[in-house]
Amino acid sequence: MSVPTHTATARTLLANPHLESGIKKATYRLMPMLIILYFVAFLDRTNVGFAEEALSVDRGITAGAYALGAGIFFIGYAIFEIPSNLLLDKFGARFWLARIAITWGIVASAFAFVTNDTMFIVLRFLLGVTEAGLFPGVIMFLAQWFPNKRRVQMFALFYLAQPFSQMLGAPLSGGLISFGEQFTPWAGWQVMFFVEGMMAVAAGIAAFFFLVDSPQKAKFLSDDEKGALKAVMEHENSVKHEDGPKGIGAAMVSWKVWYFTIIYFCLQIAVYGTTFYLPQQVAGLIGKAVGWEVGLITAIPWAVGLFACYYFGKHANTIRRRRNWGTIFFLLTGVAILVSAWAGANGQPLLGIAAITVAVASFLSAGPITWSFPTAFLTGAAAAAGIGLINSLGNLGGFVAPIMRTGINEAVPTDSGAWGVVSLGVFAFLAAVMMACTRFFRSKGDELLDEDVPAAVPGH
Repeated sequence: MSVPTHTATARTLLANPHLESGIKKATYRLMPMLIILYFVAFLDRTNVGFAEEALSVDRGITAGAYALGAGIFFIGYAIFEIPSNLLLDKFGARFWLARIAITWGIVASAFAFVTNDTMFIVLRFLLGVTEAGLFPGVIMFLAQWFPNKRRVQMFALFYLAQPFSQMLGAPLSGGLISFGEQFTPWAGWQVMFFVEGMMAVAAGIAAFFFLVDSPQKAKFLSDDEKGALKAVMEHENSVKHEDGPKGIGAAMVSWKVWYFTIIYFCLQIAVYGTTFYLPQQVAGLIGKAVGWEVGLITAIPWAVGLFACYYFGKHANTIRRRRNWGTIFFLLTGVAILVSAWAGANGQPLLGIAAITVAVASFLSAGPITWSFPTAFLTGAAAAAGIGLINSLGNLGGFVAPIMRTGINEAVPTDSGAWGVVSLGVFAFLAAVMMACTRFFRSKGDELLDEDVPAAVPGH
């Protein structure tokens, strides 16, 4: 069977030894900074949970205002996602990602000075506005730096910030609250908000000095490494221009963009529907109040997920693996969520913890794979708009999931809240079907993955 010319060219470019050394240097230089940015973003997005009771007692923040504030973050995030991504395309990732971190850090610190419901809700909205563009901006940035064959591995490294934030964020936030109460004249929750917000500001300043917009501007690369990266990325971009939507308008109406928006929305339903209630679900399974025991057990799924995300991300380097593994991970997510619901309803704590662990590991592994598909056919302004659209509307799953789960539990009440959990699994199954169907509309960019891997390993 003849090999398309652009595929043969890609194989030649990917075989360049200077490309491998350039990728390795870029990984060590760029990925730690990006992981830190995402870690702090998750911290500032979720630390409000540690201050809920204190805000009610000290500032009179009502339960209704808290619930609205928790959800309105995603509205601000969604509205400003695409504009932020377009500005990143104009000004460059180095400046724009630093700007995002600094401004959201300032807003996050301002929560230390909350006085009433209105201020709390406004600040939560502004936090979403200022953080908008970070995640899709990094996805676009990595797509400009790393060839398709290695991109899922980089996405997976970036995703590691999620389990790290879940494992380390709780003791950090709790420690800051305790420190503030014991050693400062301020309330512990004020110290937590201010310090963690300033961490984002510091990370933004560091990002301005550590990040580099493109391989051609990287002083840490040799001329041969710059040339190798430039050649392979220019070749990929030429294929994307030939195959994908051209311009902002075309990306916004592209059926492929909307297709992956739906998949990502289903993924986020499972992610946020699970993580928002994970401590409470674990507490119900083991019959303990939320505390250190629940916290330790809750860290188990994230620890397993950390290794799964990295391992499968590193080896998802062909289109066949990405499609098949992505389908399997969504199926496992759905099945594991259903099993966790059954375990909770039937008093099976070990089975429930195991099922939750499988669900978390599966949806963490599915995320990087999902993003590899749109980045295979989007480039330039179309990438800025398309990736922004997928992330902004997909993240509304974080707004819908808790409302849907709570509504179903109220409509069909049970002691364990099993039907609300079951509803999350349905969306994971839909995502699995849609991922499997990607075999029917392959992008030319997929062919650049070079599926003819010598000595194929299991799963190929």
